[in-house]
Amino acid sequence: MKTLNEYLAMPYRMEIVEDREEGGFVVSFPELPGCITCGETLETAVANAQDAKKAWLEAAIADGVTIQEPDSLEKYSGQFKLRMPRSLHRALAEHSQQEGISMNQYCVYLLAKNDALHAG
Repeated sequence: MKTLNEYLAMPYRMEIVEDREEGGFVVSFPELPGCITCGETLETAVANAQDAKKAWLEAAIADGVTIQEPDSLEKYSGQFKLRMPRSLHRALAEHSQQEGISMNQYCVYLLAKNDALHAG
């Protein structure tokens, strides 16, 4: 098991969600189950998250709980092959040409835009 400082130095992914009903922001660490906090402002929520992460890690170490390490992006190549109907291929090629960018850039834009819509 690693030390508290070793775990604190790891790049755990922080998720921040605006709480539109109550106000403020809710912050969690997906790799640290149950490690969640909030704050009235974004700055307060992030500061509270650092305190919550430290307290969560201290408790996990004291209790001998297995602590998951952060997911690494190194296992993702950033590439995948996609088959599509020719008509869609043509439409994407035409739209990307109208935008003055490559079809690859246009598809990344569309995927990112769609992912952002469904992330909240």
